[in-house]
Amino acid sequence: MKKCWCIPPKENAAFVACMEDVLAVYHRPYDIDFPVVCMDEKPYQLLGNVRQPIPAKPGKLARYDNEYKREGTCSIFIFTEPLTGWRYAEVSMRRTKIDWANHIKNLLDVHYPDAKKVILVMDNLNTHVISSLYEAFPAPEAFRLAQRLEIHYTPKHGSWLNIAEIELSAMSAQCLNRRINDFYILVNEINAWQADRNHMAKSVDWQFSTDDARIKLKSLYPKF
Repeated sequence: MKKCWCIPPKENAAFVACMEDVLAVYHRPYDIDFPVVCMDEKPYQLLGNVRQPIPAKPGKLARYDNEYKREGTCSIFIFTEPLTGWRYAEVSMRRTKIDWANHIKNLLDVHYPDAKKVILVMDNLNTHVISSLYEAFPAPEAFRLAQRLEIHYTPKHGSWLNIAEIELSAMSAQCLNRRINDFYILVNEINAWQADRNHMAKSVDWQFSTDDARIKLKSLYPKF
């Protein structure tokens, strides 16, 4: 919640409008034809050890040298459906508009082929736009995909409203809390992590409502 206090006063109305829109989406009842899916992404730096770590021994933890070497960067995309406890993560070499468009196509055609529309909640990064679909695919295909999306953007300075960010935090703590120096090792680790999370069907019971926001964040609302 503390993130919202850095909002410039002139942006309060825009923040509130986006926030209430997202909160309303989160309180929709479950509908298999219109699933609510949250999306986020994060950069990841592949790091290797300069010196060989000393393995753990009875009574002693494993020891690692502070010095490391960079092995390149990549981007982790994650989609999660809070009400069913499903998530899907994929590692990409880059995070361009084309990458985002390909992930959206995969989401719609592979994971939700029968849904009438996917209600997609995400931040307003410059690659997260319908025009990215038209840069990646011929117009008829881009239009087909766009017609199956209903997009709701989280506000600037409001990343805490994106449930996919919660999943990324869990991934960071449970899977990425060590040095990984190889792209394909990272892919395997994340695949194993998501399989375990999906097996547990770890869902999110979002409690913060519009009524709560109007009380707890009343300083952000324009005064009349």
